[in-house]
Amino acid sequence: MQNRKILLGITAFFICFSVIGQKRFYTKTGYVDFFSNTPLEDIKATNNQVAAYVVFPEGELNFAVLIKSFQFEKALMQEHFNENYLESDEFPRATFKGKILQADKIDSAKVADHTVNVEGELTIHGVTRFVKTDGKLSVRNDKKIIATAGFSVKPEDYEINIPDAVRNNIARDVLVTIDVTLEAFD
Repeated sequence: MQNRKILLGITAFFICFSVIGQKRFYTKTGYVDFFSNTPLEDIKATNNQVAAYVVFPEGELNFAVLIKSFQFEKALMQEHFNENYLESDEFPRATFKGKILQADKIDSAKVADHTVNVEGELTIHGVTRFVKTDGKLSVRNDKKIIATAGFSVKPEDYEINIPDAVRNNIARDVLVTIDVTLEAFD
């Protein structure tokens, strides 16, 4: 019984120690856009309702994007995007769960800009793929971090079916840009 109490106490100490060393940052108002460029038409959509979470020193990184929150210049594009391509009633979110590589070398309390490598699983339209990209992490102070990144997505990689009639209106590689300002929380 005494050994069990000692083991429980040691376990609790290490759990508390590991949590104390963590610094967590979060936002619900991040920004993501995508841009499709073809000779026939440019398509751009923006979304300001991106939830993002990062933990230091581990570098754990999570994003969630509500698909219906993308705003298009043309209402018909937005309707087709949600109903025909992304099927947002069936697949309401896109998510990213990954890691900032070598995040343990970033001091989240020291003002500095860092070029970072990020990798993880991107899920769109119910399909999950491994992605790897570079980004920029700007530590502004102990309470705020700005993270930016850009990468390309191929709609067919995520089983997004684009009818032949409009295939030439949508780029084979769609550029996705992320810009989030995360604030520290406990």
